[in-house]
Amino acid sequence: MSATNRVARLASRALVALGGQDWRTFLQGLVTQDVETLRPGEQRFGALLTPQGRLLFDLFIVGREDGCWVDCAAERRTALIQRLAIYRLRAKVTLEADDTPVLAAWGGDEPPPGAGWALDPRLPALGWRGYGAAAESDAAEADHDAHRLALGVPGPADWADEATYPIEANFDLLNGIDFRKGCFVGQETTSRMKRRGQVRSRMLPLVLDGPAPASGLEVLAGALRAGEVLSGGEGRAMALLRLDRIEGAQLTADGRPVRVERPDWMASSGA
Repeated sequence: MSATNRVARLASRALVALGGQDWRTFLQGLVTQDVETLRPGEQRFGALLTPQGRLLFDLFIVGREDGCWVDCAAERRTALIQRLAIYRLRAKVTLEADDTPVLAAWGGDEPPPGAGWALDPRLPALGWRGYGAAAESDAAEADHDAHRLALGVPGPADWADEATYPIEANFDLLNGIDFRKGCFVGQETTSRMKRRGQVRSRMLPLVLDGPAPASGLEVLAGALRAGEVLSGGEGRAMALLRLDRIEGAQLTADGRPVRVERPDWMASSGA
């Protein structure tokens, strides 16, 4: 008997609808993901960076017949529209807020019935994302966050505005950066970090007893600072960690022992 999906409405996410004859070339020169080959119904994960290569907006780009949806943090949708408008110049592009609901489904062998669903482009184990899909929610967004954290995938709560490089947040391992696509905002720094192996820190899940330490608390390797806690739940946390200080080290956070748990998808990438 096949497993049944859980479905949650992602109220923390909102859509911007892009259209107009230049929407592809406009977006292609801005974001970390290739959109020239994006097909209707297909979803891709990416980001809009600062010119210095730091993470500004995490995005899911959803192909449509006459343009695309850009799925972003709901609280930052207006800021995203304003930022895109700065780059628009003379391009024939329309930018509009769209209140089509964003949903997630996970735990089943197939997506829920109906149109609007596609596999989460970051990792198949995350399940499906749906846009305007007709499905009744039976779970909370917090349940979906717990599922994501259990898989060791960072989320928006783990990156502060303009403070994180996308490779530190594992965008390169979660299909969030296309290094073959050509220019995008912040490309020089991003490509250099990847090409030269200058990835000193990454977001990794921690396993511990009890509730996660508060965000911002230090992770220590003995007396040395090895990183900081970002977000978490019962028994697990996400942390930004110095890779050169965690191998074989006894780690603590908030005075409690913690253990790094590298997810299978990260281990298979060689990171």
